[in-house]
Amino acid sequence: MAKDLVKTLADLKEEEVLAIVQEKLNAGADPLGILDDAGRAMEIVGKRFSNSEYFIPDLVYSGEILKRINEMVKPKLTKEGGAKTGGKVIIGTVAGDIHDIGKDIVVFMLDVSGFEVYDLGVDVPAQKFVDKIKESGAPVVGLSGFLTLAYDAMKQTIEAITEAGLRDNVKVMIGGGQITEEVMKYTGADAYGKDAMVGVTLAKKWSGV
Repeated sequence: MAKDLVKTLADLKEEEVLAIVQEKLNAGADPLGILDDAGRAMEIVGKRFSNSEYFIPDLVYSGEILKRINEMVKPKLTKEGGAKTGGKVIIGTVAGDIHDIGKDIVVFMLDVSGFEVYDLGVDVPAQKFVDKIKESGAPVVGLSGFLTLAYDAMKQTIEAITEAGLRDNVKVMIGGGQITEEVMKYTGADAYGKDAMVGVTLAKKWSGV
């Protein structure tokens, strides 16, 4: 491929990005590989935002490009096996954080991997996660957060799940901008995912599917 999808998407060149994706699909490239590249590009976008090279409109624009890529890639994935496995996952961006790019990638990847996904959106209060666990019986919860202030919200959400007597019934993974092993321990989560594929792998393992 003459053009680098990761760099082109990170540079927010929409028309070039879509042309590269179409070319890759026409050439029989692995759809999951395309999404993996998109995820890596979004990490670069996130870093540029953190460094004040990009601003909120750039984040929104990158999310729109990502949605276009998803629309192009999804038919290729669902043909390969989109039957629901019965695994259930609750996911949302925690209170105080409105970033949804990383979350949306994980939701998409879980969906095409056969999971029933309950996407609670962004800026989700802890109680909403608790209520959804009770309602759905989902064994896996994903907490997303891009800003460092999200760490406390993740910790408070997991504490709320514990106080509700549900912690033994669910596994919690966290993900987002700068999540590390230390942040995982601080929040009390069971694991963290560096990218969407790690999230899918964890969900499969925990759901036994």
